Amino acid sequence: MIAQRLRAPPISKPFHVVLVEPEIPPNTGNIARLCGATQSVLHLVGHLGFRIDEHAVRRAGLDYWHLVRVVQHADFDAFLQVFANESGGQLHLFCARAATSYLSAAYAPGDALIFGKESVGLDAALLARFPDRQRAIPTLGAVRSLNLANASSIVVYEALRQVGALDGAVLGP
Repeated sequence: MIAQRLRAPPISKPFHVVLVEPEIPPNTGNIARLCGATQSVLHLVGHLGFRIDEHAVRRAGLDYWHLVRVVQHADFDAFLQVFANESGGQLHLFCARAATSYLSAAYAPGDALIFGKESVGLDAALLARFPDRQRAIPTLGAVRSLNLANASSIVVYEALRQVGALDGAVLGP
């Protein structure tokens, strides 16, 4: 007997998970798995703190990498150009110091969910370009911030929930 899992149908326009200069390979690997599970597009922007060539991916045991659409961009402006031509969705920038909760945002299919590097988050100059598009995940404790992979999972699933993408879930292979 094949074990079944709860599966939801794909949405018409995927969400775009954007990592700006990610530094830690396991975080990016976990986020890639998230993108594979949610059929979101993974955008890697700028300098990466690791390699993602076939050998490196195979060595890391990322057996789901082929299930993820990964797009690399030289810088954020290159991402914006591709995103505007391909999706036309809204930008949502996530940073620990934003005054607006991620729960207050209205997400729509095709939107970009943008996260910064693990050590310092998104660059201040980039945040200044989009002051009204910044969101934070509230915490109850005094930790500085959440892990990048955890934060992206929280946001992606909230966006999917808001657009009703999880409502049609049924048992399947």
